[in-house]
Amino acid sequence: MEQKSKVYTYQTAVKWTEQRKGIMSCGGKPEIQIATPPEFKGHEGIWSPEDLFVASANICLMTTFLAVAERAGLAFSSYESTAEGRLELVEGKFQFTAITLKPVITVKSGDDAAKAKELIEKAEANCLISNSMKATVTLEPVIR
Repeated sequence: MEQKSKVYTYQTAVKWTEQRKGIMSCGGKPEIQIATPPEFKGHEGIWSPEDLFVASANICLMTTFLAVAERAGLAFSSYESTAEGRLELVEGKFQFTAITLKPVITVKSGDDAAKAKELIEKAEANCLISNSMKATVTLEPVIR
């Protein structure tokens, strides 16, 4: 049986406000102030495309994990994650070459630790954002 292709579209808008700053919007969601990062003569304390790029991989891992954990019936009490992206000059152009995701998942029963590790690995393999990135995405989970 042939599987039908699903296509979704996502739209955002950006508007320059001053200097190297702007506003990002997306229908029905709060606006986010954005800017060039300080490393590129931008502004401290404001979300940059680089922050959002790394965050998108981190967020996608969490939301994909939540979906697979729910389907598998995994009982866990907490999920927290940090992410770090490495931006390098490659052949004269900056690009992210690596993103490391470090989720910490606390399970309600120690018996579920192996299941949680399996599910976070499944989530990473199925994360549509990571799968769309050129950078190598590395998973370093901690299960408690």
